[in-house]
Amino acid sequence: MTSTTSTASTASWDDLVAAALLGTERRTPPVAPRPGQDVPSALLDAAALSTVRRRAGLRPAPARPGPGRAPEDPRPALPAAARSRLALLLADRSAPGRGGSRSAPDLAELLPQWLALANHHGYRVPDALLPALLDAARARTDLRAEALTLGGPRALWLARLNPDWKFALRGAAGRASASLPEPSGAAAAPDEEQRLWEEGLFAERVSLLAAARHRDPAAGLALLSGTWSTERAEDRLMFLDSLRDDLSPSDEPFLEQALSDRSRNVRATAAELLSALPGSALAARMAERSRGCVSLTTDEPTADELTADGPTDEGPTDDGLTADALSAAERTPRITVRPPEECDSGMQRDGIVPKPPSGRGERSWWLGQLVEATPLDRWIEWFGGRAPAEIVALPVADGWQADLHAAWCRAAVRQRSAEWCRALLGTPAVAPFTAGEAAPAAWRDPAKLLSALPARERAEWVAEFIASHGLSDAFRLLGVCAVPWAEPLGRAVVDALDIARDAGSYPWSFSGVMGLAERCLDPAQADRLEVLTAIPDEREGAAPGAGGYWAEAFQRLVGTLRLRAAMRAELDPA
Repeated sequence: MTSTTSTASTASWDDLVAAALLGTERRTPPVAPRPGQDVPSALLDAAALSTVRRRAGLRPAPARPGPGRAPEDPRPALPAAARSRLALLLADRSAPGRGGSRSAPDLAELLPQWLALANHHGYRVPDALLPALLDAARARTDLRAEALTLGGPRALWLARLNPDWKFALRGAAGRASASLPEPSGAAAAPDEEQRLWEEGLFAERVSLLAAARHRDPAAGLALLSGTWSTERAEDRLMFLDSLRDDLSPSDEPFLEQALSDRSRNVRATAAELLSALPGSALAARMAERSRGCVSLTTDEPTADELTADGPTDEGPTDDGLTADALSAAERTPRITVRPPEECDSGMQRDGIVPKPPSGRGERSWWLGQLVEATPLDRWIEWFGGRAPAEIVALPVADGWQADLHAAWCRAAVRQRSAEWCRALLGTPAVAPFTAGEAAPAAWRDPAKLLSALPARERAEWVAEFIASHGLSDAFRLLGVCAVPWAEPLGRAVVDALDIARDAGSYPWSFSGVMGLAERCLDPAQADRLEVLTAIPDEREGAAPGAGGYWAEAFQRLVGTLRLRAAMRAELDPA
């Protein structure tokens, strides 16, 4: 025993562990067995003695200070019924795959809407539900902004105590901190605001910058400028992106300096923000480059154009052509495109990315970036005062229409020009594009173009599109419409689903649209839809069992709409 004890006291714990992990046959342990004892047993005895020795030699660690008191949250508490509803939603007891019926509402999909409604009314989450709420937000990034807004300052306080919730201390969660100055409230003391900006968590700094910018854009920009050179590249990018909401011409000098930032992503974001300011120097530089690449010309008359018209009172010309035909042909406007020959250093400094993505030509890539950064009003000026719809209708020479119109689409969305978006969208009944259509028509992104239109106009456009083309290509369009769907959009979706059911189509082909309808239809539609919950008679040629599936889908839709109506009533403070 003395030999083993003596060896154990000199052998290091790491050597004992290494021998145990590798095995005594591969590594001789640093112990001497007693007479009649095998090597593995000696190793275990030595490890046991070493464990006791190590534990006996430990000193008690100093007690850590307890967490500070949680900050106060003056917002009103949830009504009792709404509090119970939130607990049920967070438990998600009726989620698919956990024994629930296929016709039962999906509570997990209703949680984002419930959170948005609760925040609209200005409630705070019950303290007892904060851990479950943070766990839900950790698992689903789409919940984080609304969950942390509902959690308020106590959510951030609690997140500091658990590494699993560290997501709350960075990124978009910054707007959730209710302890920071509200945009419409009184400003914090300048010294306190500066201290928070220099010492606060990133989430707190983002929220502070947003509040300061909304209250006083110049003061907010001064706050950012003071520490800009010491910020990390990823933080500079997020701070810069937060300037979008209150962007103004006074931000131009700061953004011009950011064009020389060492981070490529920061430079690109600065260039994008500057191009959204039509009066900026960058927009003027881009416009000058675009003007050299895109111009309005008059084609030489072709034989078909010259002989298109019949004789007139003026009689034929010496060539046998009518004067009207010759005059019309000579006046035919056409857009001519000459893309850049190179991407020089000036273009790169202004945000032009020189290397195109795979499968894209360099010159068309450069052209698109120039055009999308050019103020749209310049095209009206350069093209003789024509309206956007007239400009979009002009023919484009040499196959450049898709590239040019795609860049105009991006410019229209970036500059939030409803007039240009309408022109590029066209009439929904005869729209020359679908979601699955290949080039050249696929250059249009109707969902993004619709996002720049007023909510009512968006709903009417998509309703007409569905009435003309059905639901197959409407999923992304529905996703950009305001919730709840305004009429006639809700009626158009229900009518299209009813038509698909009567035609014997497979109901699972429309599961995506049905899921959107559950979350986006006006709950007042529930009674009107009750008639569709019955199982229809099987029609010849219909998918086997389709009628039953459709009935279950409509039962779930009606049940979800009624549940949403109940949720809304529970949150109504009146």
